[in-house]
Amino acid sequence: MGLLDNKKAIIFGVANERSIAWAIAQALHREGAELAFTYVGDALKERVVPLAQSVGSKLILPCDVAKDDEIDAVFNKVKETWRGLDILVHSVAFANKEELKGLYADTSREGFRLAMDVSAYSLVALAKRAYPLMEGRGGSIITLTYYGSKKVVPNYNVMGVAKAALEASVKYLAADLGQKNIKVNAISAGPIKTLAAMGIAGFRDILGVVEKKAPLRRNVAAEDVAKTALYLCSDLSSGVTGEIIYVDAGYNIVGL
Repeated sequence: MGLLDNKKAIIFGVANERSIAWAIAQALHREGAELAFTYVGDALKERVVPLAQSVGSKLILPCDVAKDDEIDAVFNKVKETWRGLDILVHSVAFANKEELKGLYADTSREGFRLAMDVSAYSLVALAKRAYPLMEGRGGSIITLTYYGSKKVVPNYNVMGVAKAALEASVKYLAADLGQKNIKVNAISAGPIKTLAAMGIAGFRDILGVVEKKAPLRRNVAAEDVAKTALYLCSDLSSGVTGEIIYVDAGYNIVGL
């Protein structure tokens, strides 16, 4: 018996085999969950489809989370195929590369709008469609955030502001959906060598600082995050909602 036998989960945000979302998907699959995946564009489709098929997924759907019609199409298909949903994994974030260098004060209006839409509002948009499918069966919604929402991280800029909005959204969604027995939580992961992270200038320096200063004296791996995601998606966390759980080898507790 697995922790997630007969559970249905949809994963947004797999980019390749090094994605945190993929590590989470594997952990959920090992515990018995049936998985659906989304992708954006042909390039990501080529990477995501083989991964999804390797864990037996039959729902592999296109979805740009900035487009309501594509989100609607995904959840209509989930409803048609599964009749309900138990788990939503949101691992989606984006900012234009030029906004992730230089001064935050120079952030463009369009760059700010785009980062907030894709990185923060998308959680609200997905939760809006997911919760009717979770009613009557409970559910868990999880998202991924980063310490740059709380403290200034060089070159994180507008993404830090977007992650702060994402974390506030987690709390408001948790308050809304708790009465429906749906949990909403976030994992604040330490720096991990993913496709998105490597686009941040100086990222390797951040890895070095965390390894030296974190209480566990190491960086975390995607598998560390996946274990916490499994906990949050299972009944082991039945009394936990609205939380931002750090999986960063303890780095967030360190001052000087």
